[in-house]
Amino acid sequence: MRLTTATSAAALVTLAALAVGCSSSSTPSSTPTTNPSGSPSPTSGTTAPSSPGSAGGGPSKTPTPSTPHATEFNPPGDIPDNAVYVDHVAPGSKVHFTVPEGWAKSTSGGVTTFTDKYNSISIEVRNSASAPTVASARKQEVPKLQQSVSNFALGGITTVSRQHGTAVQINYQLDSAPNPVTDKVVRDAAQRFEFWHAGEEAILTLTGPTNADNVDPWQIVSDSLQWK
Repeated sequence: MRLTTATSAAALVTLAALAVGCSSSSTPSSTPTTNPSGSPSPTSGTTAPSSPGSAGGGPSKTPTPSTPHATEFNPPGDIPDNAVYVDHVAPGSKVHFTVPEGWAKSTSGGVTTFTDKYNSISIEVRNSASAPTVASARKQEVPKLQQSVSNFALGGITTVSRQHGTAVQINYQLDSAPNPVTDKVVRDAAQRFEFWHAGEEAILTLTGPTNADNVDPWQIVSDSLQWK
């Protein structure tokens, strides 16, 4: 009986020792450390977020505004601001007017025309017993334009003052002659001025593309017309 009791006591001691050993092995070997701010530092298995652009094959670039440059852009039909105007006399008359230097000149059927690219200036002087009016222009001139001008569209008829007198102004749109290469036309805007002096009527027509900005050049030309 004593031997059996001693043996049982020894077995209990052995079992207790084994239990303590197992308990020690299950305890974590270390505890999380803290950084200076007091929050736990990431474990070795955590991946820190990448910086913007690093995942795309290199750092991202911040766009910078382009350097501004002074630009002069003339759409088709614009007459340059630095154009030099030269005095001309309508054939067989005393009517003077200016035209930008270098424009090509042609005469047909009593009408003299100066052209440059998409623009044209034409002059016609004829006898007339009375000065034109808005009513006479609407009754007599507009029907003629409808018959002679391609795709005519009337814009308006007014009386305007110019540097050397008054004139009846007819604004309208038309199609240009087809381009010989592309067979396409340009939609033009026209200003037709009808001046009158001492039994003569001077008809000044200024034509250019509808999208051109020729307000100032056309003002210069129409202001220049006078009898000398």
